[in-house]
Amino acid sequence: MDFGGVITSSVLRAFTDFGASLGGDPRLPLDLLSRDQPSRTLLADHECGRIDAAAFERGFAERLRVHGAEVSAEGLAARMQAGMSIDQDMLGLLGELRAAGHPVALVSNSFGTGTYDGVELAAVADVVVISSEVGIRKPSRRIYAIACERLGIDPEEAVMIDDLRQNLDGAARIGIGGVLHTSATDTRRQLAERFGITA
Repeated sequence: MDFGGVITSSVLRAFTDFGASLGGDPRLPLDLLSRDQPSRTLLADHECGRIDAAAFERGFAERLRVHGAEVSAEGLAARMQAGMSIDQDMLGLLGELRAAGHPVALVSNSFGTGTYDGVELAAVADVVVISSEVGIRKPSRRIYAIACERLGIDPEEAVMIDDLRQNLDGAARIGIGGVLHTSATDTRRQLAERFGITA
């Protein structure tokens, strides 16, 4: 399972809310991270642990300024994620799945500092794979293989829960089934109907 957008509320909505707070196009932060090559490189380098949060913040603040948004670099990643909250229903579902004997791996692309504050990851997942710690980010098939290896299962036995289609596509390349997450209720239904997994 993913963290941001699965265990938390929508990352995309939080980034859009942050964009709106800048007074221009609310979509600017997301557009830059998805389409602006210098911003994409900054994000990839940060998620893979090649640069720290402060370096990402300095670089991305400059990209925002180039596109007309005056923003301070310090604490930028935290401000971008300020609108996110923990989804207690998903925490409940994950607890039920583990209690029913289904091991859970967290596979998350890191972003900023303090992203995982408020959640005791060891209480949520049996295995934790963070992109900056392994030097590989989703949707690389290798990060999913690492999670499966640490769980001691074959990819064909696994299901990935993520809010982004490209991450599910990456997992599918090594045979992992996918659940596109929109809500705890729908994810529970998909696990039961598509994969026969019940909590």
